[in-house]
Amino acid sequence: MDPLALIEDYLSDQENGMKTLITGFLNQVMLAEALQQAGAAQYERTDARKAHRNGYKDRSLKTRYGETILRKPQFRELPFETQVFGRYARVEKALVNAIVESYLQGVSTRKIQEIVSHLGIDQLSPASVSRMAKNLDDQVQAFLLRPIEQAIPYLFVDASYYKIRDGARYVTKAVLVVAGVRDDGYREILGARVTDCENEEFWSGLFENLKTRGLTGVQLVVSDGHTGIQKAAEAAFLGASWQMCQVHCTRAVLRNIPRKHQKEVVEGLKEAYGSEQRLQDLADDLNAGGYRKAANTIERFLPGLMSYTAFPKPHRKRLRTTNMVERVNRELKRRTKVVGVFPNEESLLRLVGSILMDINEEWVTGRRYLTMERE
Repeated sequence: MDPLALIEDYLSDQENGMKTLITGFLNQVMLAEALQQAGAAQYERTDARKAHRNGYKDRSLKTRYGETILRKPQFRELPFETQVFGRYARVEKALVNAIVESYLQGVSTRKIQEIVSHLGIDQLSPASVSRMAKNLDDQVQAFLLRPIEQAIPYLFVDASYYKIRDGARYVTKAVLVVAGVRDDGYREILGARVTDCENEEFWSGLFENLKTRGLTGVQLVVSDGHTGIQKAAEAAFLGASWQMCQVHCTRAVLRNIPRKHQKEVVEGLKEAYGSEQRLQDLADDLNAGGYRKAANTIERFLPGLMSYTAFPKPHRKRLRTTNMVERVNRELKRRTKVVGVFPNEESLLRLVGSILMDINEEWVTGRRYLTMERE
């Protein structure tokens, strides 16, 4: 790599410049790995050699700067192994497993069969699927049950929904993802569950499980308005507050507003959030205008709409919604849509858990989410 050329690329186009830098660096990493595994440099004559080089194979890798094409070294005598793709292999294996398991259980469609064929799977058997699943299940369970080692002042909870086969029926179940901001300002995925029930008893059990694993220091729980979550959060984390996600509140209010007046109400809510008096005034105006249900929605969530204002001003923008974990759920949806209908809960959790492990690694090794020094 020519350092001067890299600098010029970066100055002219930062995103492509970073992509070029990452591509070159990771290619060098794999060359170093190939040297270690072969026991000799390319064309070097030595008795210590374990394998001979056999060219390269292009391999795509998605990064935060876009998709890169890397040159993966190949050996004649043994497979080349690299840590560059190791963490992404989990998701690939989990995706293959979900597709193959669907195929075996009769969920497959023509599209699924084509995908299986493209993945190079010619012979399918329950035994091969079982072997593939066991290692992934062990990794996912270890991740979801690991100790929580740092205090988590801010806790975020959100759900996404998936189709699962239940005998001859297809049912919708929720995957609840729990994430938090640690006291050092970094984000962390804390847990995930597949459920078809979101009552207070469920939430209490989920929160108690997190506490058993070491969750401490919770000051604020941010979520949507599902029944029971507020009471469960207040009971599980004494002294903590519950914050109703403003985006979810807006959606709930608009469900009871005619389309022609929705834009006006959205603007009113944006101006009112952050002031209890303005929210109450808006609710009174909606009630006077005949939108009693919309007014009742604001009043019902009002005690949980102001909690974020008790925290440092630089934190508030990220504490007033569940956007942090909603982005996680959008990524889960994007990367699981190829499966369509999951054959069972285990297959769903296996794939979701594998993706969450990747996201968590990016979070804890990436940029700090919040600066935690108090004002």
